[in-house]
Amino acid sequence: MYNRSRIIFILLALFATSSAVAQTSVSDVTDVTRETEELKLAALQALMMAPSERALPIVKKVLQGNNSDELKESALFILSQIGLPEAQVILVDFARDGDGEMRLSAIRMIGIGGDVNALSELSGLYDSGDADVRDAVLEAYLIADDSAAVYKLAATTDDKNSFEEAVHMLGMMGAHDELRKLRDRSGMSEALIHAYAMSGDAETLRELAMDGSDVERQTQAIEAMGMVGGREVSDTLVEIYSNSDSDDVKEAALHGLLMSGYDEGVLQLYRESQDMGEKRELLEMLVMMGSDQIYDVIDQALSGNR
Repeated sequence: MYNRSRIIFILLALFATSSAVAQTSVSDVTDVTRETEELKLAALQALMMAPSERALPIVKKVLQGNNSDELKESALFILSQIGLPEAQVILVDFARDGDGEMRLSAIRMIGIGGDVNALSELSGLYDSGDADVRDAVLEAYLIADDSAAVYKLAATTDDKNSFEEAVHMLGMMGAHDELRKLRDRSGMSEALIHAYAMSGDAETLRELAMDGSDVERQTQAIEAMGMVGGREVSDTLVEIYSNSDSDDVKEAALHGLLMSGYDEGVLQLYRESQDMGEKRELLEMLVMMGSDQIYDVIDQALSGNR
């Protein structure tokens, strides 16, 4: 069995020398190249077992050398796992000055590594970066579970797209507290309501759904409740439908019930309704939902029973 010194020696030999293949066919060259690449990847992965101070110089050599993007991306991952400050500085340099996919990979690796100092550099990259860079920064925050940093982006940006991207990420992270802090933001968008639904924040959605001061916002919240689902939420949608005189609110509640798949609630509304037009609409909804009881309802309707 090789000891760590032996592994380091093999790695240095692999990356310090190049293989020459003479008088071989194209197929042979391809096979040799692939096998060499696989050996390099295996050797690089072996660095995970090496002490950080021994691994770092070799990783630097890989990143500085004429190696494939796949090999360099693996090196960036190992770099993210090295706790030395120098390793994080190199990673941030790649995230700041790298090209194309290598730059985006470095940004994501900062999220994987979770180093506080490296993560703190990402907000500047987000502000100055293009759409791909901004997406990579948000992904890094998601990986690192740094909801505070995403909240800061949402709370301080004046750009609508950046705000919506940030709140979408907060929704994916289930960041209830951060999303609730954004509730009083001027001009609260539909994206924020969707983020409440993604995070499963039924409480905030219910408050918005019960607030009739802004009908558009209210109906958006009602429909979003259907995305959260659950018996309590579905019962609330039935309650909203029953107690409202607004066609828009009723329609939103039905859409919510459709999304939540709560056919029992729709069946309850059907049986309670005395309006033939409304009963037809509810019957059609039950058909769309594939309710197990729809055939009994149809049979009763055809028998003249309401």
